[in-house]
Amino acid sequence: MASVHELIVLTGASRGMGRAMASQLLARGGVRLLCLSRGIDAALETEVAAAGSEVLQWSADLADPLPVAERLAAWLAAQDASALGRAVLINNAGTVGRTAPLARASLGELSAALRVGLEAALLLTSAFLSATAGWSMPRQVLNISSGLGRNAMGSQAPYCAAKAGMDHFSRAVALEEAEEGGARIVSLAPGVIDTDMQIALRSADAALFPDRGRFEALHRNGQLDSPESAARKVLAWLARPDFGAQPVADVRNS
Repeated sequence: MASVHELIVLTGASRGMGRAMASQLLARGGVRLLCLSRGIDAALETEVAAAGSEVLQWSADLADPLPVAERLAAWLAAQDASALGRAVLINNAGTVGRTAPLARASLGELSAALRVGLEAALLLTSAFLSATAGWSMPRQVLNISSGLGRNAMGSQAPYCAAKAGMDHFSRAVALEEAEEGGARIVSLAPGVIDTDMQIALRSADAALFPDRGRFEALHRNGQLDSPESAARKVLAWLARPDFGAQPVADVRNS
């Protein structure tokens, strides 16, 4: 078994920037990585064998987040924290859902988008903080936010709401954990990344999404960061000595 000195929980690890973060984290060696995603990625097992890390993958539906958070709390409570140097939760999962004005949206899709994008992050953060409260090593929560949580866009109400809520609950938790030994939390916008989410926005019905042209232009002009490059920037932020000094941040303002 690998010698583990970091425990990291990562949601949305099966594709895009989440998959790139998983790969880069495992490559460090000495990492126990728990991935919470809808699918299981067999290739991660191969990467683990080469890097000297550990990976566990749970097939988890974050549109039903309560059972996942309860399972995480129980799993963390069973960990031997004595040899760990750091414990981290990265709330990366999110969805834009179907791009449409709120008046024309599906109620079920709205509910799912908010559960995945906000409720899951809130519950998992609570489970992580509670289960690790007695741990002596540094603890960090990194929430992957978006510029759309800070600048509204039509036909993106659930995504904007989820990311704005993520920013603000991060501010509240930062106040709660501000004492000596508390966890450090940051809600970080990672920039504009070439992922399936971008493809969905470029493919949206222009009649329902007047801003589609902006996303087409970003792609056409080569202004999208790759998932691998964005993952490196996000993980570099996580490693900053001043992580948590500002609970809401943007990689483009480093």
